[in-house]
Amino acid sequence: MDDALLRKALARADAAVAKGPHALAADGRRRTLHVAMGDPQADFERVLSILSLHGLLDAEGGLRPDVCLVCVGDFFDWGPAADRERVARSALRLVAWLASHPADQAVMLLGNHDLGRVGELADFTDETFRAARAEADRVYAGDDTDAAAERAFLQRWPGLPTAELAARDFSTWTGEQRAWVEHLLRARRFRVAYAAGDSLLVLHAGVTREDLGVVGLKPERWANARAVADALNGVMDRAVAAWKGGPLVLPGLHHPGNAKDGEGVGIFYQRPSLAAEDGERVRGTPRRRFDPRRLPPGLTQVVGHTRDKRVRELVSPGPVRDGVLRHLVTDGTRVDYAHGPPPTTGSGEAVMVFTDGAMREGRAEDFELFDLDARRAVPLAP
Repeated sequence: MDDALLRKALARADAAVAKGPHALAADGRRRTLHVAMGDPQADFERVLSILSLHGLLDAEGGLRPDVCLVCVGDFFDWGPAADRERVARSALRLVAWLASHPADQAVMLLGNHDLGRVGELADFTDETFRAARAEADRVYAGDDTDAAAERAFLQRWPGLPTAELAARDFSTWTGEQRAWVEHLLRARRFRVAYAAGDSLLVLHAGVTREDLGVVGLKPERWANARAVADALNGVMDRAVAAWKGGPLVLPGLHHPGNAKDGEGVGIFYQRPSLAAEDGERVRGTPRRRFDPRRLPPGLTQVVGHTRDKRVRELVSPGPVRDGVLRHLVTDGTRVDYAHGPPPTTGSGEAVMVFTDGAMREGRAEDFELFDLDARRAVPLAP
């Protein structure tokens, strides 16, 4: 990426951060290229490099005027503990940079990490979170975490479901991030889902027939992406309007975790699984695993959240590649999973396109973006 262009983009982001939480409204301009970008859990400069390599930036360090970028969520939390402060700043730069574009040019969808700012961590201050995180760092040891020590930790911090959440999963949280997320929620800039076409839906982790039943959609409307997006966004808007503090809950769709109830569950956490040990976990909703055979037929969902490695572990064993687009197709009985954009399918089949390519791994030029109009990977710029 050209150094001068990078400086302009960073300056735009820094100016947006300095302004404080805000967001531009839609400007109604016609966009001719609609692009979905998988989980941007990577340094802001890496995100900019990927966008530049695909020719999506203008000369001033913003998105090209004809581009609509749809980000599938999870803007926060990555990297080692030593980088927490830098990572927290980098993520805020990205969020503010996106929010400095019109709402119909930079579509910001929610992921579980984004909702964690107003969910599991809603009642923390910067001071109390630093204290909880320092203790979690001493307690959490992966599979070797001492159960008694973790129980004592959770007694002191009952708003958290595990020590791991503070030490690793949401470890770069700050109060400033929460203020931005809350503002973007109340401004309706953060959305649950985006209809990119008649039967093409973009969201963080995907929904099943059971999830659509929770929002009251009848089977004849399952393949209507706009009806699905409106229903999901409506649940969010009503929950935010009624929210006076504490963890934000979307009844039946998203329940943040805590010490009493365990890890968070719902449509921002769930992943497809055919694993035998998940047989009970995929029943009912909200949950953390779903049976991909229960995806709504006729609907193509473009999602992030789940990397190739996890799908290989939970659904379809095979070689793992970071960076590439992937797809899953099911007729309710058969489940096919492969690398590459989705094939042409029938009305009785459900499709998922996976865009989380582990953005901070590998080469920036190998990270694929999804052209929502052509339904293929966006080519690299000449």
